[in-house]
Amino acid sequence: MTDLAQNTLDGLFLGSSYALLALGFTLIFGVLRRVNLSFGPAIMFGCYAATWVNLNFGAGLMALALITVAGAVLAGAYVERLCFAPHRNGSPIAAMVASFALWMQFEELATIALPRHIYDFPPLHGGAPLEIGPLTLRVESVFMLFAAVTVCAALWWLLYRTRFGVAVRAVIDQPQAAQLAGISVPRVFVLTFALASAIGGLAGFLIAASHEQVTPMLGMWSTLKGLLAMMLGGLGSLPGAVLGGLALGLLEAHSQWFLGPQFRDLLAYLLLFVLLAARVPWMTTRSAS
Repeated sequence: MTDLAQNTLDGLFLGSSYALLALGFTLIFGVLRRVNLSFGPAIMFGCYAATWVNLNFGAGLMALALITVAGAVLAGAYVERLCFAPHRNGSPIAAMVASFALWMQFEELATIALPRHIYDFPPLHGGAPLEIGPLTLRVESVFMLFAAVTVCAALWWLLYRTRFGVAVRAVIDQPQAAQLAGISVPRVFVLTFALASAIGGLAGFLIAASHEQVTPMLGMWSTLKGLLAMMLGGLGSLPGAVLGGLALGLLEAHSQWFLGPQFRDLLAYLLLFVLLAARVPWMTTRSAS
């Protein structure tokens, strides 16, 4: 029973990082009805910018967090201008393919700036883990779970208790009617993209500081995990994004325990394939209508 409880806790804390990634994906898909494949690489860009500053000048954790978020927002703005603004009223597939091309750009830029495969990242917490009876809790993981719940609650308040939230929901429901009512739909899209990128930057900083390293694979990893968690929780649902991330973390933790580490990612990616096979026809039909 102790092993089961420990694995469940580990899965929940692992899933909290997926939940943060899924929240960014959910914001973009919920408003733009587009899938941004460069979401993870933009996060990687922010982490690499912070790593470069840390290697060359040294910086505290707060400064690295701000640089990571700013780098992710800057990369997100680049993606929005090149991939999504030109296809705002066009094909969602064209925007998705264009974002994949920028994915390659970000990875190449990262490897040119920092050519080694792995770089150290300052830890979020350097002390011993918490001991609660027979269970062990990493302070970084507790902070990650707190951040995921807090960001979800803040987003809910922003969307349902502010004028900006009213504009966002109007654009989601009836973009043409929102335009006629005086709402700047392009402005809502840009601000939503920036907000999603900032959340991604926060997630990237917490993940890099928790793992104490950065690698070019962070971009692909963030995209796949965030996309899968979003689809597990239901497209466009903020609480669903958190629940989907936690569910994915539990699935990975328990599959690793019962089946071995080689099956952990295999089951997750098999689930992604099944969800894509089920969701893509629905997404295509909805966007066409």
